[in-house]
Amino acid sequence: MASLLVKIFSIFLIIICIFTPQALSVVPEECKTETDGCTNKEKALPLKIIAIFSILIASIIGVCSPLFTRSVPALNPERSLFVIVKCFASGIILATGFMHVLPDSFDMLTSKCLKENPWHKFPFTGFVAMLSAIVTLIVDSMATSIYSKKTNNEVIPDVASPVGGRQQDMAVVNVGHFHGHHHGLKPAQGAVDQQLLRNRVIAMVLELGIVVHSVVIGLSLGASNNTCTIKGLVAALCFHQMFEGMGLGGCILQAEYKAMKKFTMAFFFSVTTPFGTALGIALSNAYKDNSPTALITEGLLNASSAGLLIYMALVDLLSAEFMGQKLQGSIKLQIKCYAAVLLGAGFMSLMAKWA
Repeated sequence: MASLLVKIFSIFLIIICIFTPQALSVVPEECKTETDGCTNKEKALPLKIIAIFSILIASIIGVCSPLFTRSVPALNPERSLFVIVKCFASGIILATGFMHVLPDSFDMLTSKCLKENPWHKFPFTGFVAMLSAIVTLIVDSMATSIYSKKTNNEVIPDVASPVGGRQQDMAVVNVGHFHGHHHGLKPAQGAVDQQLLRNRVIAMVLELGIVVHSVVIGLSLGASNNTCTIKGLVAALCFHQMFEGMGLGGCILQAEYKAMKKFTMAFFFSVTTPFGTALGIALSNAYKDNSPTALITEGLLNASSAGLLIYMALVDLLSAEFMGQKLQGSIKLQIKCYAAVLLGAGFMSLMAKWA
């Protein structure tokens, strides 16, 4: 599955490379970026180089920290604290879609620099986000179905044994509830394999949505020469990437990939925003962030990413967690998780003031 992610990421980079040169077009006079005392290319360059390394480090810390929680007893995936932290991270991902990505797409696709017809006659952002959520559902469902059929007669080799025992017991109860019978551990193992497949599909699809968003915001940062906005933006993006990485890292952990696959997914998440920033720096002489092609390309990518992130946060992360046996069995834990979701969403919403 990691190799599939590499292929998808490569295709995405090719698309970016195809459309980016078109964004070097001439911008209408009324849409040109205003120059003031804050616009200084020479002073902006060192800040952007600092941003590349700062965001890279923050991203690595964020996505890798959940992967080492098994060595901390209090943060073991079977403990309540891990569930609370995961709900906090899910709230961050939900707010990223609603408060960061979706508003940016609305701003870009309703810009005065775009033609009145069709961009001001139809809500393309909402339409593309809706389609993206539906496509995510299709991919989510079909990928789970395909991988389930492939592993019908196989046992997934890298299921962690400490988690497996308890999951088997829970799976026996679930199978008995839905089918009215169970036969020892065989149905339980099948249910465990099914859940593991779901976790792997969730991790892969979530990473794809985050990667798209990360490249776009990195490109915008790298192309900007406004020193007044870059300083605050770098700090905000560091926090943004760190906590978004925590959410993704938790999903990668539950997917229980082998070490190489974990490293590959963590690597792609960590380097996408710095890559986008470096690409923006390289194109900053000619790239026009207010050109129609740039606005349309980034706006549509942001809308797609928003639909994916919102779907994943609500359906695959929050709904699956709150409707699961662990939280349904404890009202007290549910309340704590609700508070964690609101805290995560509120914190990331506050970040929208700067990023």
